[in-house]
Amino acid sequence: MRLEINGRAADVEPRAGQCLRTLLREQGHSEVKKGCDAGDCGACAVLLDGTPVHSCIIPAQRVEGASVTTAAALAPGDDLHAVQEALVESFGFQCGFCTPGIAVTASTLCADDLPDLERRMKGNLCRCTGYRPIREAITRSVLGPVRATGAPATTEGRVGQSARPEAARRVVQGLEPFTFDTVVPGALVLRALGSPHAHARITRIDASAARAVPGVVAVFTHEDAPPGRYSSARHEHREDDPDDLRLLDDVVRHIGQRVAAVVAETTAAAEEGLRRIRVDYEVLPAVFDPEEARQPGAPLVHPDRTPEDRVAEASRNVIAGLHDGFGGDVDAALAASEVTVSGAWQTQRVSHAQLETHGSIGWLDDDGRLVIRSSTQVPFLTRDELARVFDLPQDRVRVLAARLGGGFGGKQEIFTEDLVALAVLRTGRPVAYEFSRTEEFRRASLRHPMRVAVSLGATADGALTAMKVDVLSDTGAYGNHAIGVLFHACAESIAVYKCPIKRVDAEVVYTNNVPSGAFRGYGLGQVILGIESAMDMLAVRLGMDPFALRRRNAVKKGDRLHETEDDYEQGLVWGSYGLDQCLDLAQDALARGNGVEAPPGWLVGEGMALGMLSTMAPGGHISHTTATLRPDGTYVLAAGTAEFGNGTTTVHRQIAATVLEASFDRLELRHADTDAVRHDTGAFASAGITVAGKALHAACTTLRSRMLRIAAELADADPADCVLASDGVRTPGGTVGFARIVAEAPEAERSAEGLVAEGREFGDLRSLVFNVHAARVAVDPETGTVRVLQSIQAADAGFVMNPAQCRGQVEGGAAQGIGSALYEEVYVERGEVKNPVFRTYRVPQMADIPETEVYFASTSDDLGPFGAKSMSESPYNPVAPAIGNAISRALGTRLYAQPFSRDRVWRAARSMRDDSR
Repeated sequence: MRLEINGRAADVEPRAGQCLRTLLREQGHSEVKKGCDAGDCGACAVLLDGTPVHSCIIPAQRVEGASVTTAAALAPGDDLHAVQEALVESFGFQCGFCTPGIAVTASTLCADDLPDLERRMKGNLCRCTGYRPIREAITRSVLGPVRATGAPATTEGRVGQSARPEAARRVVQGLEPFTFDTVVPGALVLRALGSPHAHARITRIDASAARAVPGVVAVFTHEDAPPGRYSSARHEHREDDPDDLRLLDDVVRHIGQRVAAVVAETTAAAEEGLRRIRVDYEVLPAVFDPEEARQPGAPLVHPDRTPEDRVAEASRNVIAGLHDGFGGDVDAALAASEVTVSGAWQTQRVSHAQLETHGSIGWLDDDGRLVIRSSTQVPFLTRDELARVFDLPQDRVRVLAARLGGGFGGKQEIFTEDLVALAVLRTGRPVAYEFSRTEEFRRASLRHPMRVAVSLGATADGALTAMKVDVLSDTGAYGNHAIGVLFHACAESIAVYKCPIKRVDAEVVYTNNVPSGAFRGYGLGQVILGIESAMDMLAVRLGMDPFALRRRNAVKKGDRLHETEDDYEQGLVWGSYGLDQCLDLAQDALARGNGVEAPPGWLVGEGMALGMLSTMAPGGHISHTTATLRPDGTYVLAAGTAEFGNGTTTVHRQIAATVLEASFDRLELRHADTDAVRHDTGAFASAGITVAGKALHAACTTLRSRMLRIAAELADADPADCVLASDGVRTPGGTVGFARIVAEAPEAERSAEGLVAEGREFGDLRSLVFNVHAARVAVDPETGTVRVLQSIQAADAGFVMNPAQCRGQVEGGAAQGIGSALYEEVYVERGEVKNPVFRTYRVPQMADIPETEVYFASTSDDLGPFGAKSMSESPYNPVAPAIGNAISRALGTRLYAQPFSRDRVWRAARSMRDDSR
């Protein structure tokens, strides 16, 4: 059949049942993305005869004779549509995976649509931005020039300026390649069969019928898998996680766990192969409640694991525990306190819901080396573990990442790379495995659900006298990140308050639920909910302003942060301190209000919460970088960290531009490729600036010094009298060109490309960031509906490298926090995920997220480059408790289960009405 795609006629032959999205991608239109394949997210949006549609639910057979326009052709030639220009100017994207679809939908809007903008855009989800810059961009494109709020954008930029991402124009058109946007010819398709049982032993697998399906190339089962165990989690020290996972196992421990893999020429053949596999199971006893899991006689999930495997007590399903305290008997101190409060809070499972699902594509290069292109935050750590699992030298494995469509910690794992590696090594052919959205819920990891019990004691004037915290974390069937999340959850959340007597008892246990893993905040958000809710209860009991209570008890610069030599928080230093400013900024903004009124009859409440976070992961986070001057005066910057909306590629260019006094067009950045750059632990723990950025700053500083030294020697001048310029180094005797500097450099300082310098950071010392969130909410007691009337966050980011990007990180973290507070929950019943699609898992839409007012403290950090600190994870952590506290104050009763959904709020309101009768 014939149709028109971006103004050109195309003759195509759709397959039976094929959707328009896959047809377009097969025609080379990778700007049409896959986020859900269910019509829920809008990443695949195109114009069909001028009307925006989700191409993933449009049958390809039905578009004969139609005109299709993608984000790449919204304007003639290489030009951008007005809304795309506005998205660039307003920093209306972070990872950018959703952006082409947003641009397509928004391109059809006019001024009459603006009053109904949130409904018109409800089919387009963004997980990163918080929607404010998208709203702003659409309004600007429709009404004409409307000044963007915040710092003005620039195409260049030294540190401190809002430099636009180099990829911005390509992102808004959908032309910046993500993992599956660069075609690997002849790639086979991999699909995995999931277990229907929460706990079972495989007694027989018959794959003969699957292998007989035309187009099926191979079928893999546990009989084909390497025997060793490992963890899907990745850390600099692999010993941080228990070795409890086998690539394909004869024992399955959660519903959805992969049982077999089919590799075929086509998706249809692979899926038909899955349907023909026959598996016999011996169903085993399962345990789903974490409290029950650690009781005597409970079914054991990993009975053969030992402390050598980093599992503390397999006989109790306990992976790790923290039982520590100082200052004396906490129970006696609580009993002696003038005022006490206590409560137990339950947090839920949350999906990362990044728009780009997990996926990898692998092949053998011309030298027979294994190459994996993956949507991973940790290329080097993935390479190292693949080499270990398959008994290969590290230099026989290459892992690289294109731009990632979001991560939020979920891509600090090996979920697809191992199966792809197995298939490539066994078949010798390229193989691709891309998760479906349902697999994201059932086979990837979720945020750890925790039960957090807190008791606080205080004097009558609000000084804390005792703090007792008990935490139970459910890691699910595997221990990826279980240990780190538990210890981190109980670190800064508790250390932020001065208290003479503290006691923490925390354990993380196996269950037969879907695995938990790394998630933005790395456990802090869960425990902060308990701590900050209890602090609010204390403020209410004392009749004390909640901001004043925090000022009374929060740590101040110079206070001791850890009590024992082996404390998890070793290495923390006071590089700067801005919590006092954050409290003032948030309180002042809340007092000013924003003029948004509650509907008549709704209850109104205000709440606040704070969070503290270290600027990098404990235990070491390493980055080795290089900066190279070429003879033509351009620079090559090499840093191993990945870009997934965190803005590191832009900030790294700004660092180099500042130190080397160079324009962006003279800077080439290489990253996230184990062949092209040196070791980097990875893009997690907010390390893009404080680790990789600091290392690159060191490399650029050393290169600058070498350039000035060499030029000075050639000109017989003092380096202090020399300055960098666009054509070389200016000396009192004239300009020394870049080519001559490279040619005259010592051999030890030269590489094949030019004059090179190294920079390294090992993460031995860490500073602290602070965030204070405040909210004013309205609650409808008749329906349980909660509306956030005012959202405020004050952030201590140190020197703000890129104000627009940093504001976006805060807004995005706040939006994700609002989602966790009010809407999002992965429902699991007896191990089965009941809402494994966006249609039933409530990712916030534009209508759900108010604009968050962002205020930055004025600080400069002693450790960070140029005085900067990290600001990717921390904005998320205090949001849910701030909103929960506001709801509780509006209702006059406390909520203890997150999310604070309409049904829970309605029941609390009804209970208050019943009690008052």
